[in-house]
Amino acid sequence: MKTLLALFFAGALLVRSGAAFSEPPSAASIPTADLLQPAELAANLKSPSVAKPLILQVGFHKLYTQAHIPSAEYAGAAGDAAGLQLLRQRVAALSKDSAIVLYCGCCPWTDCPNIAAAYGALHALGFARVKVLYIAENFGDNWVKLGYPVTSGG
Repeated sequence: MKTLLALFFAGALLVRSGAAFSEPPSAASIPTADLLQPAELAANLKSPSVAKPLILQVGFHKLYTQAHIPSAEYAGAAGDAAGLQLLRQRVAALSKDSAIVLYCGCCPWTDCPNIAAAYGALHALGFARVKVLYIAENFGDNWVKLGYPVTSGG
């Protein structure tokens, strides 16, 4: 009985503090100013005179191997702790003013479990030039079908 009461009170404290049952961050929480439209990134990639950002895919590895933006690196599914750790490791040696573009594209923007977590993690590390590729439905519909450049493997 003591154990059961201890668990109850510990749970009550977590709920009261907001630590339990909290919703994961939502893609809708990303400021509009930090969103990048697919056409804009595609044009940037074509232009020889525009500096290229580091492009990190923060979704599921299977999707990355099927099709991804050329020069994009797989950085781990940011919706889980292991993926966030991979992301942190990838950016650890970068300057905090590095231009970084994040994208996922696993599902509709409002349902994505990865993009807001990755965005939040980079901002928490002090990166100030982080943009997020706005993929409304999924990578196939909002990038591949529009004829933007893709590659596979990895």
